[in-house]
Amino acid sequence: MLYIWDIEEIISNTLEEHKLDINYEMNNKLPAPMSYNVSTNTIKFNYLQINGYIANINFKIKQTDEDCVKLILYRQLGYYLDFKKNKHDLRTIHYGGDEEKVQLLSQIERTSWEYGRTLVPEKLLISYDQVREIDKMLIKHY
Repeated sequence: MLYIWDIEEIISNTLEEHKLDINYEMNNKLPAPMSYNVSTNTIKFNYLQINGYIANINFKIKQTDEDCVKLILYRQLGYYLDFKKNKHDLRTIHYGGDEEKVQLLSQIERTSWEYGRTLVPEKLLISYDQVREIDKMLIKHY
């Protein structure tokens, strides 16, 4: 099991390695393992959710807990890169029609995975792609 300080260290080291200026903080009320908030430029994480997510994916990808956190983090960094490179009109999420919302969210989801993949070290690329597929199945399950 990873503790809060373990996850903070992984996030800090990864952000430093990629020279990214992003805030991070722990949030026990977060319903997901990690999320990126474009408004505050902050990655939030829930260490209990992270440990649960690792338990769900690790039997298939066989990586260390640290590498699993990095895989989750790279995806969130993909959101950061996506919002930095593409100025999505987020008003669509609040005011757009259902089809517009689905289309925009789908586009953001796809491109964030792709941008996140550009940061993944070669030794974790296969696992990153596997997590992407597992994540699709977990989303359908819920």
